Amino acid sequence: MQLKKNIATSESGFIFNPTTGDSFSANPIAAEIILKIKEGLSDESIKLFIRETYDVTSSQIEKDWDDFINQLRAANLLEI
Repeated sequence: MQLKKNIATSESGFIFNPTTGDSFSANPIAAEIILKIKEGLSDESIKLFIRETYDVTSSQIEKDWDDFINQLRAANLLEI
């Protein structure tokens, strides 16, 4: 999975799609995930990072991960 090449992001969680003109604000954890996606980390590596960094269960990560990825797809931010 990867973000579209033209998507601009910042460490503070600002996301801009120049193709559509849409902009989004991500919370701190979502911003970290987006940066990890841009770095090319695998889904599993990112989930492991979240699990090790935050007090969250594997089942909660899986649920939240699916919701977040669906939001990125709906916002047309991911390469398909």
